[in-house]
Amino acid sequence: MTTNPVRPRLIATDLDGTLLCPSGTVSERTAAALAAAEEAGLQVVFVTGRPPRWMQQISPHIGGHGVAICSNGGAVFDVRQGEMVEVFPLGPADALAVITALREALPGTAFAFEHLDGFAREPEYELRMWGDDDVRPAAPAEELLAPQGRVRGLYKVLAQHSDLDPDAFLAEARRVAGHLAEITRSAPVALLEISALGVTKASTLASWCREQGIDRSEVVAFGDMPNDLEMLAWAGTSYAVANAHPEVLAAVAQHTVSNEHDGVAVAIEELLERG
Repeated sequence: MTTNPVRPRLIATDLDGTLLCPSGTVSERTAAALAAAEEAGLQVVFVTGRPPRWMQQISPHIGGHGVAICSNGGAVFDVRQGEMVEVFPLGPADALAVITALREALPGTAFAFEHLDGFAREPEYELRMWGDDDVRPAAPAEELLAPQGRVRGLYKVLAQHSDLDPDAFLAEARRVAGHLAEITRSAPVALLEISALGVTKASTLASWCREQGIDRSEVVAFGDMPNDLEMLAWAGTSYAVANAHPEVLAAVAQHTVSNEHDGVAVAIEELLERG
């Protein structure tokens, strides 16, 4: 990716591992850089694997529009209003086809579901993330995804394995089910994120930009993990933070310093200095 000569109009950034500190917070320097970008007339859009229910803590930094692209493009969420703007659903039949393929190829895989009413999981799915210790529906996938089940408006499936290497898990899952859905990962553990075929961070960001009259050449994107690759390839200018996954570092020509050292803020400051 070469440096974009067009003046940027939109900054699209991943959150965890990219914009946020290792503690999961927005540093003072990063907050100031985001505010400066908005004041200079650039839109800032958070494009994240996080579900909408994990977005409230970044509300003060969301920008004038108040909207975030969540769940790897599966949902567009108005953080300030707490309302879903748009959902790109994964049909129950397609989800069950993916689940069947992964169970057969990778025994021991357990599943969870992000949907319009929240979060549901299989009993074997281990709760590891913040906010997941609430009481949530727990039942076999077939029961949860049945027509009268407790999952309504599914937009992301999570697949978890306790033993596999994360990259090996992703590679095998794509081999056996990549024709059925989009399969990616962003966590340091064996946890896959599954969306409807054709739904990625890039596809939903592209849709958002079309609505705003913004060309891809006017977009600057930041990321760190495999779930960012499509977005980084789509944007006119892309940066990988120094702590990014090796595949991301290899795919993106421009690098900034790590999230621990405010890499996104450093790049934004440089962009604003260039005018």
